[in-house]
Amino acid sequence: MSVLIKTLPVSELNGIGSKLEQELNDMGIYSVEDLLFHFPFRYDFRELKPLKDLQHNETATIEGKVASEPSLSFYGRKKSRLVVMLKVEEVAVKAVFFNRHFLKNQLNIDDTLTVTGKWDAHRLQITVTHYQKGRAGKKSSIQPVYPLKGKLTNRTMRKIVTNALRTYGKKVNEILPDHFLSKYKLPERKEALKSIHFPGNRIHLKHARRRFIYEELLLFQLKMQLLRKMKREAGKGNGKVVDEEKIDVFIQGLPFPLTGAQKRSVDEILHDLRSPYRMNRLLQGDVGSGKTVVAAISLYAAVTAGKQGALMVPTEILAEQHYESLQDLFKGYCNIVMLTGSAKGKARQDIIEKIKNHEADIVIGTHALIQDPVQFSDLGFVIVDEQHRFGVEQRRALREKGLDPDVLFMTATPIPRTLAITAFGDMDVSVIDEMPKGRKPVKTYWVKDHMLDRVLQFILDEIKKGHQAYVISPLIEESDKLDIQNAVDLFHQLQEYFSPDVKVGLMHGRLNADEKEKVMKQFAANEVQILVSTTVVEVGVNVPNATVMLIYDAERFGLAQLHQLRGRVGRGDAQSYCILLADPKGDTGKERMRIMTETNNGFELSEHDLKLRGPGDFFGKKQSGLPEFKVADIVQDYKALEVARQDAQDMIRTNTLFNNDEYHELLKMTEEEVNEQIYD
Repeated sequence: MSVLIKTLPVSELNGIGSKLEQELNDMGIYSVEDLLFHFPFRYDFRELKPLKDLQHNETATIEGKVASEPSLSFYGRKKSRLVVMLKVEEVAVKAVFFNRHFLKNQLNIDDTLTVTGKWDAHRLQITVTHYQKGRAGKKSSIQPVYPLKGKLTNRTMRKIVTNALRTYGKKVNEILPDHFLSKYKLPERKEALKSIHFPGNRIHLKHARRRFIYEELLLFQLKMQLLRKMKREAGKGNGKVVDEEKIDVFIQGLPFPLTGAQKRSVDEILHDLRSPYRMNRLLQGDVGSGKTVVAAISLYAAVTAGKQGALMVPTEILAEQHYESLQDLFKGYCNIVMLTGSAKGKARQDIIEKIKNHEADIVIGTHALIQDPVQFSDLGFVIVDEQHRFGVEQRRALREKGLDPDVLFMTATPIPRTLAITAFGDMDVSVIDEMPKGRKPVKTYWVKDHMLDRVLQFILDEIKKGHQAYVISPLIEESDKLDIQNAVDLFHQLQEYFSPDVKVGLMHGRLNADEKEKVMKQFAANEVQILVSTTVVEVGVNVPNATVMLIYDAERFGLAQLHQLRGRVGRGDAQSYCILLADPKGDTGKERMRIMTETNNGFELSEHDLKLRGPGDFFGKKQSGLPEFKVADIVQDYKALEVARQDAQDMIRTNTLFNNDEYHELLKMTEEEVNEQIYD
């Protein structure tokens, strides 16, 4: 990109005074470059096409002669409907105008009229949004519509963009090497820029969009790959000599065989541990897919290399559960300790001393691990479970407890490959997409409100068998905006319904950490048979005795979240059930309920969720790390994303980006984006 247009303020363009400059600044447009790359978000297509080529319900433009006197009718307050018949290609077409009563006296028989609007192919009718008397002419009429703020109009925006293109369009530098343009049949940057603002026809627009979709995705992937390269090089000299024989003995001593996906993930992690570069890997796997065993093998591998390992989890009860299960696995192999906020006084000091003196090989804990008094002797490997629950600073603090230890992040949220290579483009990703044999799938049912009594009776039957149940509510307290059941009311209702034989507990986000821990421990110990909760239970305890999950207003949740909730049951030997209480009004809600009852595959569900909800809502949190693209859509343009990722990897791996003059502009732009964006 030419330095001139990058730094040239928009006020240098003719016709832009201080008021208009301020309006543009309010939209984030400061320079001529900002203006040229402020793309339309849609287009008004006003192209003439033969009637036979028009698609039902599309926006179409037709030209015809007035064949009837206009018919005018009024309805409501100051609302009108005017109908006139047009003769188009010897066919009678009905043109309907709303709130344009004045046309009754302006349209005459045999007048030529060009109209644009929604085409109804079944009724041969067009609902007019734009019109002009006379012929359409040969001039293209694909009009750009820009995202705007304040009082700025599209007419003004088109005018100043036209001026900017005319004056500075030729100053725009090409950033893609020639062989990329020919390989993918992409237009040059200058030409594409002109066409994306003012396309001559649909074909020109299509190619301009293809060009900028690829460019956006390539720049993003180059940024990710370059960050990854820099992180790896910053962690050089970190290779570990793991003992293969000891690891094999440990794996053979496990109470069950590893699945193919677990073996693959272990191999990828061991490769990283041996590598001279610092590991930065995400291990993702569905609930119950066996991530904990992979974590255990990885921790033990670090121990065989003479290093300490640490597993950081978000809650004390999760730390306790990991500690109990790993104690059994590591018996006779290495020393394991647990450090949480509950450890006090001498007991706490003893644990800290063991960590410092390397008497503890593996440490399981909460954020207590990153507090100042804790010093590791030789921390070489860190696992962060449910990594999205920890902030960047917390993760960095744990990493700094060692000398650039390898880091493995784990998540039970099945992330579609599309999102994984975008949001986690600077990380390696291992996927456990296979469930252990013998695990009974959770049976899922969708029911309406009138079946609630039957559902509650079913829960009571399960409790009589000695089992437990979760009941999930979307909100904590009554909301004026949403007419949905809330957790507090639901807790009182179920207490009354099941009294006095069944103990009902309540958990929600407004309880403090100690209160949550207390309730969860009561539930884990079967002191509470029914746990009413908001979605805070989504990631947490392992209660094999819980066999039923009832989710109120299930249509309010995305598929990924419903699946995460469902994963709280089905962790024992007994058959488990998930019951979705929902009455969705829209097709999307009904589709979600249908999909949930048909599959237990989290990755399959996550792909559906991505298509139904879009990438912005998938994670349910703004901190998802997904970039905002101007043209590209990571769901629709998935193939282009894959191609861009492969091209970026090749450029970085072969050093072509750095050593070839043809790539100079691309390198410069990538480095600008990477600059000051090295994040943890």
